[in-house]
Amino acid sequence: MAGAAGCLKRRGRLFFSPSRTSCGHQFSSLSPLTASLVRDGKGGAEVGECHVPVLIVGAGPVGLVLSLFLSKLGIKCAVVEKSITFSQHPQAHFINNRSMELFRKLDGLAEDIQGLQPPIDQWRKFVYCTSLSGTILGSVDHMRPQDFEKLVSPTSVAHFSQYKLTRLLVKKLENVGFRVCGSDESGLSDDMVFEKKILMGHECTSIHPFPQGVKVGASFYNDGKVMEKKIHCEILVGADGARSNVRKLVGIEMKGERNLQKLISVHFLSRDLGQFLLHERPGMLFFIFNPDAIGVLVAHDLSQGEFVLQVPFYPPQQCLQDFSPRVCQEIICNLVGCKLPDVQIVDIKPWVMHAEVAERFDACDGRVILAGDAAHRFPPAGGFGMNTGIQDAHNLAWKIAALFNGIASTSILQTYEMERRPIALFNTELSIQNFRAAMSIPAALGLDPAVADTVHEAINSSIGSILPSAVQKRVMEGIFAIGRAQVSESLLNENSPLMSWRLAKVRSILNEGKSLQLQFPAEDLGFRYLEGAMDSSVSGRIKDKEESTSGCRGESRDYVPSSEPGSRIPHMPVRLLNASGDKDILSTLDLVPADKLEFLLIIAPVKESYDLALSAFRVARDFGVVLKVCTMWPHGSFDEHQSGSGRALEPWDNYMDVEEVKPSPSWWETCQITSDGAIMVRPDDHIAWRATAKVGSNAVDEMKRVFSRILGRSIVSE
Repeated sequence: MAGAAGCLKRRGRLFFSPSRTSCGHQFSSLSPLTASLVRDGKGGAEVGECHVPVLIVGAGPVGLVLSLFLSKLGIKCAVVEKSITFSQHPQAHFINNRSMELFRKLDGLAEDIQGLQPPIDQWRKFVYCTSLSGTILGSVDHMRPQDFEKLVSPTSVAHFSQYKLTRLLVKKLENVGFRVCGSDESGLSDDMVFEKKILMGHECTSIHPFPQGVKVGASFYNDGKVMEKKIHCEILVGADGARSNVRKLVGIEMKGERNLQKLISVHFLSRDLGQFLLHERPGMLFFIFNPDAIGVLVAHDLSQGEFVLQVPFYPPQQCLQDFSPRVCQEIICNLVGCKLPDVQIVDIKPWVMHAEVAERFDACDGRVILAGDAAHRFPPAGGFGMNTGIQDAHNLAWKIAALFNGIASTSILQTYEMERRPIALFNTELSIQNFRAAMSIPAALGLDPAVADTVHEAINSSIGSILPSAVQKRVMEGIFAIGRAQVSESLLNENSPLMSWRLAKVRSILNEGKSLQLQFPAEDLGFRYLEGAMDSSVSGRIKDKEESTSGCRGESRDYVPSSEPGSRIPHMPVRLLNASGDKDILSTLDLVPADKLEFLLIIAPVKESYDLALSAFRVARDFGVVLKVCTMWPHGSFDEHQSGSGRALEPWDNYMDVEEVKPSPSWWETCQITSDGAIMVRPDDHIAWRATAKVGSNAVDEMKRVFSRILGRSIVSE
């Protein structure tokens, strides 16, 4: 790592100046282990020090995906995780198009998920009903024919529980040499460089910056004693979830809306229920409204009978002890509409829904970086949480690799926040809107959650608070029972003018697409970075922030491909020329490898574009950057007698020739520029630069300016 440290100094300043920041000073709301260390005034017994270039805190999907991408790029890293085992709670379960595209780059992970997930017909619908065996009030099918045609993406969305995804990610890491270690088998010795380890039962309890990086205290129990391992790293990534210790230790605050809703999450198994729903009314989410209970059932796997039930929770009048396994079984049977003898309660836990984004994504002069739920937490409406975090990891990995490989200045890491925080803010607002849309159905039925919240607030106010707690609870639950009585089977029918109007309102909301949405194609694939590691000075009209990040609010809308800098490269099937075998058809997204820190220049097979490519090759060499040129041949224009781009690009050999599979629309039409232009793609599939017309005789200067802008470096002189 001496080479990396040297590159940090070569860029004109030390990467970290300890006098400019204070870290490791906040210990409020930490775990019992952390609290015990602080209370004792020491970090436990130290058992030696070790070193790793990148230390990732948190072994959830975000931390594991980051580990995989870094490892593929040759960056040594390790993971510490405070839990002693991986969670078996299903948690997040919807994987959007963009995340699945990234998983295609991780050794067949996307294909594994597609092979293991339930069939799409089992989860494509949301169902609204009075009970799982009672009246269906309406349903929404979230899949459309074009979703299966792979027109805008080489893959499709997936329904796959988080713990299963974690299991697959760990296997992928083990395949590249990672080892999962417990606190009693960490295999660390003093003054040792270590990497490719996932240390379970190790909690980040202290962060201390120093000139060459960060010293992290990782505490763990061993033989009943609290021990602490000191780990030196150049970069520390906090991917340790919504209650991030890393975020708290460096004093970063969360901003946004808190306590949107409190819920009890009940993870249970029932093959009987799974088989019933599988044959009678398959779906992913079931919104159930009846006089005995209200809840949302998430069907993680109907064939296996795995479910999570979410029910409203109103503390302090209600407490976790009120939801014993027996009570939860009763609630489940009420929502099903009959008794289920095979219900097995796996886990019961409360959680609070927040919509917050960290005020900043890094600390300690960029040495400490937040990703995933540590940086943002959303309502689960739309599945933005885990997906946004996975895309954080992808954005961050190539930038860390560019810094450690000496091709970028330290400012490359600043572009992580510049690019990802606006996306997090936008997704926060979008998830809130989607959550509000979900509340429109119970509101239309006379079960407005806002009214329930008002009742709860009144009971907690100065007037209600003078009542004994038991009385408060009876009053609250009595009022809620009166409200729920409106949706009894005897009342909820077309015979009553009021109920007829309410049912019509529900149908209108569902038919007009104004209820909870599952897919957001424009947002999943069309988000665009407006500033960061890119150059947009010749990109044409620059959209405003609202439009560029996704544009229209509310209802789901279609993705429109764009070649604006900051956008993901459009997907198009192309044929790899001069290739043999069955893999000669690929997506344009496949032109960007995950195991190389490589930029991609896409050109047309014309002399002016070849001249641009030759200039780009020379400038890339001077910047120490690996560049690949892809020549995009129009459909049917290449025949076996042609030699391709080799002669035009001599002496450079890092190029490929591809041909459009379909005659229309062409690649350049899809990108909305002429074939005289060119597109430069970053290692994360996002467009760094484009020319909408011929660059001309100043191609070398233009390429110098582009690479300088992307990498945050001074222009290399001749």
